[in-house]
Amino acid sequence: MSELDMNGAEAILRTLIDNDVRVCFGNPGTSEMQFVAALERHPEMHGVLCLFEGDATGAADGYARMTGRPAATLLHLGPGLGNGLANLHNARRAGSPVLNLVGDHAAGHKPLDALLDSDIDAVAATVSAWVHRPEHPSAVGHDVTAALAATLGGPADEHTTGTSGRVATLIVPADVSWSGGGRAAPALPPPAPPGTAVTAGAVTKVLTGDEPVALLLDGDALTDAGLRAADRIAQATGARLFCPTWPARLRRGAGVPAVTPLAYRGEDVRRQFDGIRHVVLAGPRTPVASFAYPGREGALIPAGIDEHVLAPEFTPVADTLHEIADLIAAGVAPRGASAGVPAVADGSLTTVNWAPVVAAALPDNAVVCDESITAGLVNLAASFAGAPAHDALGLVGLAVGQGLPLAAGVAIACPGRPVVCLEADGSAMYTISALWIYARENLDVTVVILNNRSYAILRAELDRVGAGDPTGRARRMIDLSGPGLDFVALSQGMGVPATRARTVRELREQFAAAVAAPGPHLIDAILEDPA
Repeated sequence: MSELDMNGAEAILRTLIDNDVRVCFGNPGTSEMQFVAALERHPEMHGVLCLFEGDATGAADGYARMTGRPAATLLHLGPGLGNGLANLHNARRAGSPVLNLVGDHAAGHKPLDALLDSDIDAVAATVSAWVHRPEHPSAVGHDVTAALAATLGGPADEHTTGTSGRVATLIVPADVSWSGGGRAAPALPPPAPPGTAVTAGAVTKVLTGDEPVALLLDGDALTDAGLRAADRIAQATGARLFCPTWPARLRRGAGVPAVTPLAYRGEDVRRQFDGIRHVVLAGPRTPVASFAYPGREGALIPAGIDEHVLAPEFTPVADTLHEIADLIAAGVAPRGASAGVPAVADGSLTTVNWAPVVAAALPDNAVVCDESITAGLVNLAASFAGAPAHDALGLVGLAVGQGLPLAAGVAIACPGRPVVCLEADGSAMYTISALWIYARENLDVTVVILNNRSYAILRAELDRVGAGDPTGRARRMIDLSGPGLDFVALSQGMGVPATRARTVRELREQFAAAVAAPGPHLIDAILEDPA
């Protein structure tokens, strides 16, 4: 297709490719058919069909977290965008660069209020830092580059919404896609790195003072390089190193400097901060409780502790940490975590003993997508601290249904790395259709379903909000038995081989076999109450 007869959809696709966006996760409909047709002419773009829009948005998040580059989603009108909203929320909280292409009705059809018509702009603005709809094919190339700039943290423009994060949404009317006169736009220049909120000197003075300090790390501070710099600072100053409970991406394991995740419960976080006088934020938001509880504080940094911002959320800070380390810890070498995972005696699987079994057999340089929820709160971090070095991707936005599609995006982004998905049973059912992507794309993903047959975390939440221990009809609202979920059958029905483990020995053998073989595999790990 020549420049003279290029339609809007073709111009969008060419602009994406020229800007190194090479994967599009989609569930298209009628309004997106011009884009689908354009894929036929451009093998450089890998189109990944997803059975559910939440799979597409979750996979785009996983791809973006591992590459640092935008992935595209292709979604059908407002309902399609709405179906993908939860994992776009997670992507927003993770600071993942994601570009949504959402089709809309043609301009002449909008006044008819067709069955699928809705306020797409309003829906998109809840999760998008940038929203726009082009009015003519000649503008779409420029609009795509503006959207990509927004996903990479570029300066605000008239389409910036005020919503945090790096999700951008381009709403493309069907007639803009099918009409001629489309113009592709050239590649964007590399974005300029943002600055820090305060000078390193101000924070250095706090770190080297006489009062105890906690250094709360996030973003690129949780890479291997960032953690090595932070550990040098900790050795020189006595600062304690913390990270969010479920960071977007954390380098972890043997040989990597250790960092302590903040506890999930607010009272436990306050105990972690016991004796601290200053908290330095190197990349995270100010930590707050996930929910309000009667009689409990929402702020997690206790009164009397001074807060200092070295770098705000989504701001690169690893280089600044190196500058501080070179200044106050010259000649100090970083310490790596010791290799080794405690042995576990054979017996029934429980919420306590499953994590060391998986950690001990983790492949080198794996990527672990963690949506273990309740089953991971007990000792997951401690178990994986001495496992072979790996990257861990957490449920940073707390919207469940992330893990399975996140792992799909990771596997497509990193085809040479084994991917392990630790998935709670209830959360798995939100996006169970992502297993179909594994089979279709032959992805090297090993899923461990942590099957305790309940929304276990909600049992404790009922008590914490003052509603008491669930019985009768209340218990039925958080119980996943009767009928039980057969994850082996569900997985096999979508083309992914599956096994079931009830004992430590079975999980150890099945997990080792699964990660040693190419392609996807699911293990339904039946967890019993350790009591």
